[in-house]
Amino acid sequence: MAQHPQPTRRLTVGQAIVEFMQAQHVERDGVTTPFFGGAFGIFGHGNVAGLGQALLQYQDVFPYYQGRNEQGMVHIATGYAKMRNRLGALAVSTSIGPGATNMVTGAGTATVNHIPVLLFPSDAFATRSTGAVLQQQEHPYAMDVTANDSFRAVSRYFDRINRPEQLASALLEAMRVLTSPADTGAVTIAVPQDVQAEAYDFPEALFSHRVWHVARNRPDRAAIQRAAELIRSADNAVVIAGGGVVYSDATDELVRFAESTGIGVGVTQAGKAGMPWEHRLALGALGSSGSAYANAIANGADVVIGIGTRYTDFTTASNTMFQNPDVAFVNINVAEVDAFKESGIPLVGDARETLAELRAALDGFALDADVVASNERAASDWRAEVDRIIEVQDGPTLSQAEMLGLLNTSAEADDVVINAAGSMPGDLHRLWRPGSTKGYDIEYGNSCMGYEVAGGVGAQLAAPDRRVHVLVGDGSYLMMSQEIMTAVQEHLRMTIVIVDNFGYGSIAALSETLGSQTFGTRFNERGEALRHDGRRLEVDFVANAASYGAEVFSADTADTFRNALDDARAYDGTSVVYVRVDAQGRFGGSGAWWDVPVAEVSTLDSTKDARAAYDEHKRDQRLYLTQSAPHVRELEHS
Repeated sequence: MAQHPQPTRRLTVGQAIVEFMQAQHVERDGVTTPFFGGAFGIFGHGNVAGLGQALLQYQDVFPYYQGRNEQGMVHIATGYAKMRNRLGALAVSTSIGPGATNMVTGAGTATVNHIPVLLFPSDAFATRSTGAVLQQQEHPYAMDVTANDSFRAVSRYFDRINRPEQLASALLEAMRVLTSPADTGAVTIAVPQDVQAEAYDFPEALFSHRVWHVARNRPDRAAIQRAAELIRSADNAVVIAGGGVVYSDATDELVRFAESTGIGVGVTQAGKAGMPWEHRLALGALGSSGSAYANAIANGADVVIGIGTRYTDFTTASNTMFQNPDVAFVNINVAEVDAFKESGIPLVGDARETLAELRAALDGFALDADVVASNERAASDWRAEVDRIIEVQDGPTLSQAEMLGLLNTSAEADDVVINAAGSMPGDLHRLWRPGSTKGYDIEYGNSCMGYEVAGGVGAQLAAPDRRVHVLVGDGSYLMMSQEIMTAVQEHLRMTIVIVDNFGYGSIAALSETLGSQTFGTRFNERGEALRHDGRRLEVDFVANAASYGAEVFSADTADTFRNALDDARAYDGTSVVYVRVDAQGRFGGSGAWWDVPVAEVSTLDSTKDARAAYDEHKRDQRLYLTQSAPHVRELEHS
């Protein structure tokens, strides 16, 4: 049979990449949308004439955005994809050397959080015709290793394009990962600078309209029955709702599951907005940064139902949370690696569909009425406690809790709060009352200082009709604030709240509990005897933020903070609110622990005391190794 030649188009590799991205679409639940919202790039000798030229050529049909820092550009892409519920992404292009490796932290943050970002770090010449290039790392043991190999550890997929013929398979593999509910994360395709500019006859089919269908996989039926049997045996079950609830749009199904069974729902950071705040069975935050009410119920639970959670140390209180000796786990997750954790019954599948099938298998089951009443009482008591904590007092300076309460009260239902690191994530986890499922984005998988402003820019680009409020502490702001200029450049109507507590407040508090006396956590000049105990350094955050082109408002009381928030919302552009809070103004803990090892020997009394407390907590730590199956339980009790 005669072979018909496949139609081709002669393009550079850079041009082919951009044309391919334009053609990609994603579909879930019958809704199809373009997958890529554009590309960020900072140009240098690695990409200016390759991908840079291509983005110039297609700028009228494929948006290009200018960033200030390569790590920041990846954070923007992460914030964008989170707000798009992982059904959309941005690409990021950089030069070689430091421009590329600046992205590594951002890649790690995306991958830890299972967020799709597409990264194109430029690379050294594939032909090696020039010898070593400017900014190239040379290795005496391997000519094919470059600085970009550092991305392998923080990417969900990594490839290097040394010939144009390799591009098609690499791009298709990239899209497979980017659109996967289970395997998504940072996708890194390193492209040597000479290859970016090289022309090739690419098959036309590579650039045709392509739809990637995001599946809602169902769990194994037998596993559903085993899970239902275990839950039916429970006297006091609890649900842990993680980020999978949000990304699966499973909130309504979770509410139906809770109401039909009477099981209380605690939430992780990622799953915070997955359960309506006012629901009678919403126990609130669970774990090391959680509420004492939710944690008390989890402490005694005999069955734990984890939905879309990775069971990190903050969620499990470093494996001290679940103290019932007979505790068993049911885990709903699209990723096998998470579904099998804690020796649980793995229900590998989409959270929304799996919850519906599990609820059907539990038809007629509910916890005893007194247990349900206890769950409802805990939820109600916690909401009342939050109201008490955030109530403004008559002190000279706002506490952080009071500040968050005022911001939360001023926010509208569709507003979004963004944060990442420091003391605020814990306070937000406990105190924030989300108005909508996508109204809460606390990057706590990597807890990456510097994510806040950039992540907020990405969220605002993804949802221009919603108001984004970025909360950034003074420590994080000093690490990466320059994407405020990107927000101004793109005319984004967003509000950035700079919260000044005079140093690394979160680590200061942790340092005290660990016997390290807040060492190295306050912004002070060097005093006597080589110590940083001199005059406190004052940073003019107002002038700094204004220098980027933002409109800045200052506040130091409840009334001035309310007024500043109103003025910021009314301003037609990027606004910043600067507020100082009481560095010592804290409220009670969660009753849960976090394992941060303390020096075993020391000459400091503070460290000795902290080590004694640490050893006490370690006694409660356990690994959950018992197979979570009803028949195993029966054998153990017989």
